[in-house]
Amino acid sequence: MLKIEDINVYYGNIHALKGVSLDINEGEIVTLIGANGAGKSTLLKTISGLLKPKNGNILFEGQSISGKVAQAIVKQGLSHVPEGRRVFANMSVEENLELGAYLRKDKQGIKEDFEKVYNLFPRLLERRKQFSGTLSGGEQQMLAMGRALMARPKLLLLDEPSMGLAPLLVKTIFRIIEEINKSGTTILLVEQNANMALSIADRAYVIETGKIVLSGSSDELNQSDQIRMAYLGGH
Repeated sequence: MLKIEDINVYYGNIHALKGVSLDINEGEIVTLIGANGAGKSTLLKTISGLLKPKNGNILFEGQSISGKVAQAIVKQGLSHVPEGRRVFANMSVEENLELGAYLRKDKQGIKEDFEKVYNLFPRLLERRKQFSGTLSGGEQQMLAMGRALMARPKLLLLDEPSMGLAPLLVKTIFRIIEEINKSGTTILLVEQNANMALSIADRAYVIETGKIVLSGSSDELNQSDQIRMAYLGGH
């Protein structure tokens, strides 16, 4: 579904991604693990069109999306939930969700997706008239995910969905990520909590200072001493 071929991305003179290649098959959950500043968010922003690669190629369902504007990429079926949630604080929950569907014209489908999102996140239904800025961090994360789902993506990019959340909420968010995947959405997950990420992912890539240094099935990476020492608390 997604194929990244040897992309290089710069912030001014800083070489942020160095010849990164990876692929994601339809129906998978793939996670990208790495320390802060390793290039994880940069990669997601490049895939979703917020940053332009200097060279290399990004193919989505066989078509190059390299250098396309973000809106066109959303239209093709790729949605990005950025780090830090970025909900529109002065708009209601419902209005935020409506914005997620702004490229769509199918009124009936949008109505069905509202119901789906409210089924996945009952808390949002309870709060649908509330300003988003008054929601807790966990509720804002749910809203950011729900808003992305309103675009009916084939591939969902999730950047640090558990950041700053209480452990109980982290479990809830990860359960919902699995549900979204089971209902047919492919997922690329960037996550500091490597243990949690590997527990739900099919495969994983490890990125260090802008380079992919390791990849394999979640089980393989779970058993790797190198990964355990660096990312899984060493046991």
